[in-house]
Amino acid sequence: MTDCFELGYWGLFAASFIAATILPLSSEAFFLFMLSQEYDATNCVVVATVGNTFGGLTCYFLGYLCKWEWLNKFIGVSEVKVLAYKNYIDSYGFTISFFCWLPFVGDILAVALGAFKTNVWLVTLFMFIGKLLRYVFLVYSANLIFN
Repeated sequence: MTDCFELGYWGLFAASFIAATILPLSSEAFFLFMLSQEYDATNCVVVATVGNTFGGLTCYFLGYLCKWEWLNKFIGVSEVKVLAYKNYIDSYGFTISFFCWLPFVGDILAVALGAFKTNVWLVTLFMFIGKLLRYVFLVYSANLIFN
């Protein structure tokens, strides 16, 4: 049976992509395992960052498809709350996308950024930077552990 570890960089890409969607998965475990198996750290950072960014953008585009009536109907969020969230997103805009790497709330942030139609190019840039820095931090942490 083939698993993500045996798939190398493709497995890391898939794990990173899935981890950035609303499905629960930790790409960090795959990432650190690959580093422990002496995969190239730079390649791992690039692959994981790109995969995780595409996963985050998937959440963004799911949010982009959102209709405000659904929030009230299915989740019970009032129009007043939606406007308050919109004001917050409008105030901080794309810089919020830097924090899409955070566990649990990152997916919600990406969906909200899409729902409020925040500039997709700036969201992509800041989301990429945040995710890149997380994986770079993991490389430095792994070097402390493995060396």
